[in-house]
Order: sequence, then C-alpha cells, then structure tokens
Amino acid sequence: MRKVVSGLFMSVDGVVESPERWQFAFDEEMGAAMNAALEAADTVLLGRVTYSEWVGYWPKVTSGEDVGFANWINNTPKYVASTTLDSVEEWPNSTLIKGDLATAVNQLKATEGQNISISGSPTLVRSLLDQDLLDELMLMIHPVIAGQGRKKLFADDTPFKRLELVSSQQTTSGTLIATYRPVR
Repeated sequence: MRKVVSGLFMSVDGVVESPERWQFAFDEEMGAAMNAALEAADTVLLGRVTYSEWVGYWPKVTSGEDVGFANWINNTPKYVASTTLDSVEEWPNSTLIKGDLATAVNQLKATEGQNISISGSPTLVRSLLDQDLLDELMLMIHPVIAGQGRKKLFADDTPFKRLELVSSQQTTSGTLIATYRPVR
C-alpha cells in the first residue's frame, strides 16, 4: 500500500502559513531532503488554497531556478481536495476529489505507485492526520519565531495524537528536519 507523506516548512512557534515571509534560509540539506521526497512520490495531493495559489504560477514556469520543481509538479498527477471548487481543469494532470476525502485517499493508497505527497496544504494535512490517513510528516523547523497573525499547523483544540520520531537532521542554517509517523 502506498504512503501519504507531507513535508512542511514550520517556524519554532508552529507557523506554517506563508513561509516565504519568515523563512530566512534554504540550505543544501533542505534541498536534498525535498528532492528525496519528490523522487519517492509520483502523485500529489493539494488542498484548495494551495491549488488556487499554485495554478497561477507553476504552469507558467519554463526557465530559471524553479524549473526543476515546475516540471515535476506540472507533469505529476495532482488530486485536489475541495468542497468549493467546481473544476481543476485549468492545470493539466489535475483531478478534483469529489465525495468523501477518506474514501478517495484510501482508493489512491490502494493503487500501484510510489508515495502520495502533500505539498503545502496544512489544512489538508491536519484533516488527514485527524482521519488517520497521513503516514509520514516531515517538518523543516526553522529557528525563527514567525509571530502572531499567521496560521499554525495545529490549532489549540486539536485532538491528542501520538507521533514517533523516525529521523532528524540539523542543517547548516540551523533548521531541524524532523520526520514523524503517527503511532497507530
């Protein structure tokens, strides 16, 4: 069975929203961890907000430093979890998940292939973790306090969930790459 994995940039105070506003460094070790995650995945899950932000950018990237990820994300099958979008046809290789999210994710997990990666989409990550559908959570914890007014990965009323640390690495910029799996 395939695994659903997520990788998120996070501040020490738990903020995951708009990392481009508080992430001060992106080092070689973070790049290597992200590349390894992409190489292990052949399908992407996106939430509505991430899809809406990315559809206006990634399909237009044809050169420059972002072209490697652009080629990967544009050519990889994408499944978009949304109850408000009517269509995701604007971005090739995108499919709108209709109906129950858990059913759709379990059907994807039962197919042949590599990992199913969640890019961005912290609301989707929380939902999948709550429904016991997330298999691995990689957090790149930056040594910065992002402060108030930004969304954190977990709200104060998030239910108790045990995780086990699978691996950890400190990078040259002081970022901690920590990978967790839910204890089932």
